[in-house]
Amino acid sequence: MMKYSDIDPRKNAFIFELDEVLYPEKDYLYQVYYLFTAFLEYVELIDAKEATAFMINTYLSEGKGAVFEGLKEKFNLDEKYRQNFDQLNKTAKLPLKLLLDQNMLKLLQEIVVDRKKIFIVTNGNPEQQLNKIKQTEWEGLEPYLICYFADEITPKPETDCIDLLIKDHNLQRKNVLMIGNSDIDAGCAEACGVDYIKPNEL
Repeated sequence: MMKYSDIDPRKNAFIFELDEVLYPEKDYLYQVYYLFTAFLEYVELIDAKEATAFMINTYLSEGKGAVFEGLKEKFNLDEKYRQNFDQLNKTAKLPLKLLLDQNMLKLLQEIVVDRKKIFIVTNGNPEQQLNKIKQTEWEGLEPYLICYFADEITPKPETDCIDLLIKDHNLQRKNVLMIGNSDIDAGCAEACGVDYIKPNEL
């Protein structure tokens, strides 16, 4: 396992993905499921606890893309509720703040103390990703974060967003480190010519 002190000291800019890097995405999604099933219990008299458990199990076994379709089939839901679900996914006001992975929090704090730059470059719906960022407990790190929403330019693994970031902040590629947790991020880093590590290597 690497520590911050093991990272090449010439690295002066760190680019993070959000989901599954800085926090576990399920921490957001499970709260969305809880809120959605509470709504369904009110309007359709569906058992919220049972529906939430079903959504979580579907997420774990088939992925988040299958959750609404599975719920619709299981509880004979009207298709009209898909719009409610999609909107809630983007704008949910969470009961609990999202907590950073402890290793990532420590890394972010060490980068700040070292006076180096922190960027979040995240794929996904920009409104949803911003909603997650706003409801994360950053432990006072907010002033040091610079965020780019890749879908506003071109989603990763296309390099457009990273190229723009490097140009905007006058960075050298050899001094940039990307931290991601997917083949998409790994491919983007390789295409950009910047070094890449996964969170579990730290």
